[in-house]
Amino acid sequence: MTSRKTTQTMKPATAAKKLGVYLEATPAEFQEGVVSRDELNALQTSPPEWLRDLRRNGPHPRQVVAAKLGISIGGLARAGLMDPLTTEQINAIKDENPEWLQRERATQAEVKKEAARAKEKSSESDQRRS
Repeated sequence: MTSRKTTQTMKPATAAKKLGVYLEATPAEFQEGVVSRDELNALQTSPPEWLRDLRRNGPHPRQVVAAKLGISIGGLARAGLMDPLTTEQINAIKDENPEWLQRERATQAEVKKEAARAKEKSSESDQRRS
């Protein structure tokens, strides 16, 4: 008796998150079906035009907006930006460089600096134990 390998599938929301796109902006056939691991790999290696366009112009999901602005998702929430934004809107915010963005970028820089310091301290203590 041979065992059949079942195809791994995921919900469209999971696939959209892995692709870094806003689900509601994807084509209906993508939103309504399931995505296999092979289909996801194919989308990542040779994205169709709709995926390239979404990645280029948006609308982008919050995690992508936060990354493009150099802040955290929490920083977006504090700024009241809960909706997806297009690349054009993100660039306009960057150009305007409002005070809240400067503050959130400074906060993000401090968080990264502290994380690096903690990692270095942990590494040093690991070396001492060895």
